[in-house]
Amino acid sequence: MQEKGLVRFFEQFLNKTSLFVNKSVLQAQYTPEKILHRDKQIADVASILAPSLKGDRPSNLFIYGKTGTGKSLVAKYTTDKINEVAQQRSLPVKIVYINCKLKKVADTEYRLVAQLCKEFGREVPPTGLPTDEIYRIFYGALDRQKQVVILILDEIDELVDKAGDELLYNLTRINGELKNAQICLVGISNSVTFTETLDPRVKSSLSEEELVFPPYDALQLQDILRDRAEKAFSAGVIQAGVIEKCAARAASDNGDARHAIDIFRVAGELAERRDEKTLALAHLDIAEETIEKDRMLEVVRTQPKQHQAALYAILNVCGQKAGAVFTGEIYDWYQKICEQTKLRPLTQRRVSDIIAEFDMLGLITARVISKGRYGRTREISLAIPAHNSNRMRQVLEEGLALA
Repeated sequence: MQEKGLVRFFEQFLNKTSLFVNKSVLQAQYTPEKILHRDKQIADVASILAPSLKGDRPSNLFIYGKTGTGKSLVAKYTTDKINEVAQQRSLPVKIVYINCKLKKVADTEYRLVAQLCKEFGREVPPTGLPTDEIYRIFYGALDRQKQVVILILDEIDELVDKAGDELLYNLTRINGELKNAQICLVGISNSVTFTETLDPRVKSSLSEEELVFPPYDALQLQDILRDRAEKAFSAGVIQAGVIEKCAARAASDNGDARHAIDIFRVAGELAERRDEKTLALAHLDIAEETIEKDRMLEVVRTQPKQHQAALYAILNVCGQKAGAVFTGEIYDWYQKICEQTKLRPLTQRRVSDIIAEFDMLGLITARVISKGRYGRTREISLAIPAHNSNRMRQVLEEGLALA
């Protein structure tokens, strides 16, 4: 009976008219034909990377800005166009894109270089070779022909947290080892303070050019959502005020277009599951509540290792102490966690900056307290619901391999 009922449900589902005509438009991997409100950023990236089409190595480029501000989208869009022109004119330009958040691709120096070898047609074992040997193979594969390579390292801060900045130093020095090929690095990061943690040698080589992507405002987000809605939903499905409300909420939340589009998609899915014919404001409210439950944990899960160590220290100190918690106490715990996890400890000033970022994300409340001639400190308390703290602890322990 259960089996027949399930089959009947799926048959009825197939016969239902969907609110969507193309849901993929609301998926993270979708690249629009025209990117709205990023003309200046596209022009800047294009002008920096254009010399590759004449056989010259462009300056290394570092792009940063908050999540959902179009960094990856613009980088992919612009380099796709460079690739298109290069193929039409048979120009020796190669684009390589690597998402450094992906496990078993960029979580160690060895794996990243092995992936780069694969991009250039050389298969190497997943483990076992000396580091010098795998670099030798990569240099050989890269230098087999005269070409300009644009290597895009998305979420580059994740790579440094996992593999260290020595890897970045090696990548920025590659051109000195090559005779035929030239390589340009494009680093993308959500952390505006990422370069402050790098070795000065790496920072000066990587950040030859820098671009900051500002958050979208409410009107810009309305345009983006309206453009996606026209492609994703059937005509007349979206009720008045839905797009405006979704855009306004996302604008107040760091101008994150990705988050706005996610809420839009989930709201449509909720309406469809309820057999309703239109997408209303009520669906938006439920969708946002549904997403927010998991979003905080996802924010924690995707933080760089150093940030996770600092947050784990905050959880521990706040969990053990009833009164006020200050930056110095957090830093003492943070150093212990770095020792356990073999992370290189950041300075107390840098950890203080990370604490300020957590305050902006809404994970904690950090109030600056003046101590007169002894300087300033932060009084810290958790801003997350008590029932979420245990799950957050589990996520951090998994991320830091403490579980």
